[in-house]
Amino acid sequence: MDLGFDNWVAIVSVAIPSLAFLWEFAVVGRKRLGYRVQMDALAADATQSPYAGVLRDMQRDGHRLKDPSFVLLRIENAGSAPIEDIDYLTSVSDPCGIQVTFRDRQVAGLVVTHLSQPELQNFFTPEAEGFGYENVENVEGDDVRKGVVKLPKAKLPLRAEYKVLVVLERWSGDDTGEPFPRPVFVGAVGGPRRWFEPLVRYFKFKLARTESHVFASRPAWVGIGLLALAVVAQSITLFLPENRTPLDCVGGTLHVNGSTAFAPAVREAAARYEEACQGADVSIPVGEGTFDGSGEGLADLEKAGRDQKIEVGDGLGDRLTFTDGIVDGGHPRVLSRAIAYSVFTLVINKDAGVENLTADQIRRLYGGKVKNWTQLGGDDIPVHLVNRHIGSGTRGALVDRVLHGKQPPQATVDNCAALDRDTYGTCEVDSTQTMLETVAGTPGGLGYSEVGSAAAKVKKDSHLIQLPIASQRATLDAVENGDYPYWQTEFAYTYGEPPAGSIAAAFLTYLTDQGGRDVLREYGNRLCSEVENPYVCEPT
Repeated sequence: MDLGFDNWVAIVSVAIPSLAFLWEFAVVGRKRLGYRVQMDALAADATQSPYAGVLRDMQRDGHRLKDPSFVLLRIENAGSAPIEDIDYLTSVSDPCGIQVTFRDRQVAGLVVTHLSQPELQNFFTPEAEGFGYENVENVEGDDVRKGVVKLPKAKLPLRAEYKVLVVLERWSGDDTGEPFPRPVFVGAVGGPRRWFEPLVRYFKFKLARTESHVFASRPAWVGIGLLALAVVAQSITLFLPENRTPLDCVGGTLHVNGSTAFAPAVREAAARYEEACQGADVSIPVGEGTFDGSGEGLADLEKAGRDQKIEVGDGLGDRLTFTDGIVDGGHPRVLSRAIAYSVFTLVINKDAGVENLTADQIRRLYGGKVKNWTQLGGDDIPVHLVNRHIGSGTRGALVDRVLHGKQPPQATVDNCAALDRDTYGTCEVDSTQTMLETVAGTPGGLGYSEVGSAAAKVKKDSHLIQLPIASQRATLDAVENGDYPYWQTEFAYTYGEPPAGSIAAAFLTYLTDQGGRDVLREYGNRLCSEVENPYVCEPT
């Protein structure tokens, strides 16, 4: 058989993941003992707790522990077969199966905090061998001082696990404040052995650090995943002709506008659509001034339909407007389609000295009843409310879902740059980015934004922080649990029904049923198609 280069690549791409799978799960992964350090904390790190003194004042043998720390170890059967005592790498005569070494620390005490099966208790009784600790100092000229925890050769059924809490302290004479090295786990090999036994034992049993996975190591998953992607990509190139555009690609120019909060996700989706449909001559221009707000965007859409004299029953095929929520008012010629729901957040200049507000405090602020942050336990700085213009979907979501329908106070200045830093004041801006920049640069400033844009700005500007509402952070989970009120459904508006085969219809399909779905998820949105009632598109 005469195989070409592409055929050989496909064969190799199939063979390597298959061999990797067999190696990981049938050879070295069959007997895998996983370990995890779930906590390694200093008592000094708990200074904010009102009960931290209890931890810092712990004693052993009449002396107060020096720089005490607490480590929670988790040992688990992360393989595909039960682990027996003969599987451990230590010698048959040694009852200890695993040693955990803490350099520069000595063990003050330990306790088993969790056993997944009652029968595991037999390995941790006072009479059981192989479980305990020792502190080693200056052995055979080695100036390294260490505490060693010994764990027994426990028989672990599938998915069995146990946890051990270790209390440690710094050796006397060492400098307080120096960071401790990470614990070292060893399945020590003891006693004389034949030369090939270590190799046999490696294939038979493996001690591996686990994080979020318990079935396979992270390198194995990465390798298998990359090679699997190569298989898919190679298969596509084998059967598709060159320069073929993806299914449902439609050429032409599409004009998008509307919500500045939803703009980052739409920009990214537009870029990926253009890239995927290069052979279809697609153009979706999205510059800095493309998105000018939900209300303005809808007005532009209606004007375009009137200018082109689109008759009733027809529709524009080259324009889409995105809004935060349904736009108020009569709009008889436009149609809306729920796309996803987004989470919004309050943002505050950290000079205000406030890191959390209740819904009632927020309503008092936007009702003009709080004019200095000292009234809410913050610093002596005037409140400066930075709002979006009326018609903004982000503002509308705040009014509807947090302020009980009441609008924020009118602006006291025409330009936010004119705010007096020593006097209470309000102003308005026209975009999400301008909102974030204004709040970050205004002491005592308070504003609001889509959560993805806010998070990106917070990373770059230390003067800006996201503000939880009643201690609940702005997350999809908090919204879906009913704990966080500030969110809104994102809608796509068209002038009439876009014609079948138009670029507007194709891009909507891409957003809701194709690659655009991944973009929306990446930007923190929940797709309407993924909720219980996609037409209403609200958290369940």
